[in-house]
Amino acid sequence: MRIIVGVSGATGVEMSYYLLKALKSIEDCEVHLVLSKGAKITWELESSIPIEKLTALADVVHDNKNLAASISSGSFVTDGMIIMPCSMKTLAGITAGYAENLIVRAADVCMKEGRKVVLVPREMPLGRLHLRNMMSASEYGCVIVPPVLTFYNGPKTLDDQINHIVGKILMQFGITFDKFVPWTGAMEEE
Repeated sequence: MRIIVGVSGATGVEMSYYLLKALKSIEDCEVHLVLSKGAKITWELESSIPIEKLTALADVVHDNKNLAASISSGSFVTDGMIIMPCSMKTLAGITAGYAENLIVRAADVCMKEGRKVVLVPREMPLGRLHLRNMMSASEYGCVIVPPVLTFYNGPKTLDDQINHIVGKILMQFGITFDKFVPWTGAMEEE
């Protein structure tokens, strides 16, 4: 399996660390990582984890300015891409086909090749333009997985919440994540 992970400059960049740790635990999973300039800045503002710990989890780290990278071509076969978090700027670039950087170009390539693209949009509240762009991305084949809190699985920590989101993302690629607690049903009252 080969997956591209894009990290844009929206808040919540540390979620990508959890995602890469999960992908690293999968046998024969090759991870290609692209960090935007905004992601690096946001990482410094939000995380106490050194960014080198994130990049060390990837098999290949690409420069977001390098539009000639392997992942910018459809002939470089991947299983798809995850953008976590996905800024509204990145979302807009994807829906407009404006591939000014490698994150958007790699998403564009995955979409044109019919590969899975999972977007984890991070904005609140969502404006009409954001919602329209998410709808457009969905119509183009992207899967939208907003990082929404969950309560049915009894989370006790922020880690539990993030692992739930990571599990939902990995399900899109047919991957079972051992830290994901699924809904198992409830008994109906008569």
